[in-house]
Amino acid sequence: MKLTLGPVLYKWEPGAWRDFYFRIADEAPVDAVCIGEVVCSKRLPFFQDLLPEVMDRLGAAGKEVLLSSLAFVTLERERKQIASLARDADLLVEVNDITALTHMAGRPHTIGPYVNVYNEATLNWLVRNGTRRVCLPPELPASSVGALVKARPDVEVEVWAFGRIPLAISARCYHARLHKLTKDNCQFVCGKDPDGLAADTLDGQAFLAVNGVQTLSSSYANLIENLPDLASMGVASCRLSPQTCDMAAVSEVFRNVADGRLGPDEGRHALDLICDGVSFSNGFLKGAAGARYQTLVAAGSG
Repeated sequence: MKLTLGPVLYKWEPGAWRDFYFRIADEAPVDAVCIGEVVCSKRLPFFQDLLPEVMDRLGAAGKEVLLSSLAFVTLERERKQIASLARDADLLVEVNDITALTHMAGRPHTIGPYVNVYNEATLNWLVRNGTRRVCLPPELPASSVGALVKARPDVEVEVWAFGRIPLAISARCYHARLHKLTKDNCQFVCGKDPDGLAADTLDGQAFLAVNGVQTLSSSYANLIENLPDLASMGVASCRLSPQTCDMAAVSEVFRNVADGRLGPDEGRHALDLICDGVSFSNGFLKGAAGARYQTLVAAGSG
């Protein structure tokens, strides 16, 4: 099974952003790395000039590099940015908003988790238009994942296996509103929360996390104990979404479990230590409440 590192979803300082990917290049046993701005186009100028050296470093380390597009396109400049990415990029583009497909014109590309690929008909249509790999939306249960893999064994199907789960994205910036700022004059306050801002219920129970215009889960998805079942279904790749914990160590644990050098329960314990104090969830995969954590039964059983 392959491992893909998704794009950084948060606003990190440019130096920290660059150093993160340098370390991934040097130490993380991942096969592919997605880079680019997915959440807010206003963040892109902070690291845009660093993209060439990061791509070179990752490529030299033998990683496949993909350029991720925005997940929610609302402005003219964002539409132009998407068109430019599709037209000029030398690397494989990961499409996260369906409007980007109008610019791909049959060019090979991948589909990110923000595009709703829920059934075989959608998957077949995407493949006819040049899609090579699909990262499925994280809310899909195992039964749907298995059906999509079976429908197109010629296409790499990827699942969201680690990190806060993207739940919604909006034209409004929740970070700016919280700090009594406007979206146009946000002062990039989202940078104060490099793992997202926790949002609890009135009873003080962990509920969600806010990331600018994006809403994420409070818990981290963690499918480490489900890797054997996913492999038996034919899932080609697992996606690890960057958090401020040691992602090189996280990817090492996933690699060892996927390759059979570490048991799934041992992998779960190792991740507990790496992500000290973080709650995990895998309920979506079981078809249960997404915030729950439970072990997936063997593929094909009830």
